[in-house]
Amino acid sequence: MSEHVLNHETLPGLYQSADAASLGAQSVYFNSLKLYLFLLIAAALVSFAWPTDSYGAMASASLFLITLGILIYLRVNRPDDIWYNGRAVAESVKTRTWRWVMRAEPYEDTDNIERVSKQFINDLKAILNQNRSLSKAMESSVGGLEAPISDAMTSIRRLSVEERLALYQDQRIDNQANWYSKKSQFNKRKSKQWFWVSVALHAVAIAILLYRIKDPLFSLPVESVAVAAGAVLTWLQAKKHNELNSSYALAAHEIVLIKGESLGVKTEKNLSTFVLDSENAFSREHTQWTARKAE
Repeated sequence: MSEHVLNHETLPGLYQSADAASLGAQSVYFNSLKLYLFLLIAAALVSFAWPTDSYGAMASASLFLITLGILIYLRVNRPDDIWYNGRAVAESVKTRTWRWVMRAEPYEDTDNIERVSKQFINDLKAILNQNRSLSKAMESSVGGLEAPISDAMTSIRRLSVEERLALYQDQRIDNQANWYSKKSQFNKRKSKQWFWVSVALHAVAIAILLYRIKDPLFSLPVESVAVAAGAVLTWLQAKKHNELNSSYALAAHEIVLIKGESLGVKTEKNLSTFVLDSENAFSREHTQWTARKAE
């Protein structure tokens, strides 16, 4: 069965390149944001610790200068755009690939595989042409030399309706359901963790302010705590844990319902319709998320 596995290595090279570009840009974006927020907090602490010292002022100014550089970098290079465009290309290629190997619309022709193969390759070209801005972020060393149609893809396409349906249920539907379920739980857990961090920082700030009433001359870093609380809020808005938890949970439940529709699949036409409906459902959550990001 190893020749009938459709995974990262056996998907088209365009998928591998787009996926690598997306993951790399995502890492750069969040690492830059983490550094930016950390330096903001550090600058506030330095300013509090050495309020009248010239070296403290210089250090604080230097930290703020670096944060400004990070903001400019994020604005000019837009790694978040590369991240989302790369994900869009990768998911589009994956959807087209599953439709091709399942002989689903528009790749139903079983007598002339050369024609549907050419149509599939032209569709990949169209996806790339619509996202030409991503080409500068894709490395030819990652999937660039891989054939658009792998041996595994051709091997799966030759299977019977029953075999392809079973493979689609296992490697596509169950895989997607498990991924969305795990991601939903992960984001739910992270949302709770950062919520309590935010609550703790606000509690510290309130305690400091109340203590100042008792001893107005005692100096405590309430401004630094306020900056840290703001940083947590910014991080939460960037990661969107609450939104992802809800959308991923909904997608997981929808996929489970989709699997139930496979009971009536007996013919090539049934399988084509089932796969087409399933792939549309899989892409819906990603399309909605991309639209929300663009707002």
